[in-house]
Amino acid sequence: GTPQDWSRKLADDGVFRAGTWYCSEGGWESPNGKGVTEVFYMVEGHGMLGDSDGTKHFFGPGDMVIIPKGHTGRWDVNTPIHKVWAVNAHENVEESGPIIRVQVDHYKDFSPECLTDTSANDPLYGNTGSVASASNTFYDVGPTKVGVWASEPGSFEVASGVRQWFHMLEGTMFITDSSDGTSKRCVAGDTVMLPAGWSGYVDVVEPTKKVFTVAL
Repeated sequence: GTPQDWSRKLADDGVFRAGTWYCSEGGWESPNGKGVTEVFYMVEGHGMLGDSDGTKHFFGPGDMVIIPKGHTGRWDVNTPIHKVWAVNAHENVEESGPIIRVQVDHYKDFSPECLTDTSANDPLYGNTGSVASASNTFYDVGPTKVGVWASEPGSFEVASGVRQWFHMLEGTMFITDSSDGTSKRCVAGDTVMLPAGWSGYVDVVEPTKKVFTVAL
């Protein structure tokens, strides 16, 4: 069929962009190398991304999908898709090898037993102090990192955070910007983008889990 799609951009700093996308059933070839690295979280629907050699990667609700810059292949939307996405428009193709492949990480890979304690070397905030945090970075290529992050309740200060996008899966947290004192409440279903060098406070009210993308 001929798919119809709708998109809304939510944030854009010139290199790192975020938004949401909906598409009806259909399929199409993608013969030209992708110009950016795209990461998206599946809210609903089912689809398939194919690599240039015909390898197929299927995904559905709760999955995290990474399409590296330079990828060629095919898109198939099997049931209407709604996704939230982040795009890193970095300069070079960073993947090695003759075939650039899509990566799909399933919701089961976000379970506690798949995470390791990174409180002292946190991928998003540097150090969460006495607050127990854990994460799993399952994609780390060039200037793009993708993973899942979880934290127990508590508060910690961030001196210089990395440029990041995240989508809340569970819990409640507040992010306070030290430059103007504004505070944002983040709950399951929310999408947040923070600039490089951001500083302030993170207050985790309820046990929290989120998927993230870092653009260096």
